[in-house]
Amino acid sequence: MEKTVIGVFSSERQAKEAVEALREKGFEREISIIAKQENRGEGSYRKGRESEITNDSTADGAVTGGVIGGIGGLALSAGLIAIPGIGPLLAAGPLAATLGGAAAGGLAGGLIDYGIPEEHSRHYEKSVQEGDILTIVKCSREKADIAQDILRRYGAKDIEVH
Repeated sequence: MEKTVIGVFSSERQAKEAVEALREKGFEREISIIAKQENRGEGSYRKGRESEITNDSTADGAVTGGVIGGIGGLALSAGLIAIPGIGPLLAAGPLAATLGGAAAGGLAGGLIDYGIPEEHSRHYEKSVQEGDILTIVKCSREKADIAQDILRRYGAKDIEVH
């Protein structure tokens, strides 16, 4: 049975390090990242600067720019999604496709469609709206403990497993 491990990071550096550690443990396409479209640096916001997303030709679809560019190499599907009430979001990983189809329902609607309970989805939507970075790992039950441990080790808050 598949599990969904969720963690919220307040700094790009922490999120990047956590994703790198996840990848070292064999997680690749299971990782999704959601962040507001803002350039962030060392845990501080630099609002008003443009971020860019580009797909390159590598097998895993590396992306550059903004928070996702700092993490890079997450998934074939990555993009900019306009979410009512939040604005533009950068999304990478399997969740990006789900969010693209759920834009009218907001981020919470996309998270609900992804299998995250409504109350939790609304909480995560608020966190992203406030500038946090949402990291989601969909994996086997056996790997969920590893993912949860890595997110915790790199400073994620609000860690949950669904």
